[in-house]
Amino acid sequence: MKTKVFTLALLSLFLILGTNLSAQNKNYSENHGGTLNLGLGIGGYSGYYNYVGHSLPVFHINYEFDVANNFTLAPFISFSSYRNGYYYSNNNYYYHETIIPIGVKGTYYFDQILNANSDWDFYLAGSLGFAIIKSSWDNGYTGDRNYYTNGNPLFLDLHIGTEYHLSNKVGIFLDLSTGVSTVGLAIH
Repeated sequence: MKTKVFTLALLSLFLILGTNLSAQNKNYSENHGGTLNLGLGIGGYSGYYNYVGHSLPVFHINYEFDVANNFTLAPFISFSSYRNGYYYSNNNYYYHETIIPIGVKGTYYFDQILNANSDWDFYLAGSLGFAIIKSSWDNGYTGDRNYYTNGNPLFLDLHIGTEYHLSNKVGIFLDLSTGVSTVGLAIH
């Protein structure tokens, strides 16, 4: 419930700021879209990682396109894999799981409000999507195959981040999130 209230407040802030900024400064026209973001990160304890019990390494890719002044949408896909061993009935068995989140991330850039140098971008974002989850046990395992219960495949994550532009074509970014935090390369 707290996440839903926070998300509604964040979206309201985006709408208010976006309307005010459009009215105040129509000459500001930095484009953030047309950007391919490749990131490596760590999945946290929320959303589709809830049932694993620890963080997981994640590969993340998205492509941003401009929707409005200072606002982008980015379809994304991520990949993570997990394996855990168990000793059962005098044998070792492994549980395997692959998690592939797919969704869209909406990002609002605060560069104009912060009077940021053109080398920097600062943003808040929200991502919404679902996770494709494939799980299996080694052949021969006769124990409880429902030991792990899949988390909710739908998720909503919040992000805060920054990008430093190394050139007009390449940047590096840090994206801190309630779901998957990443560092990576932005290709403009």
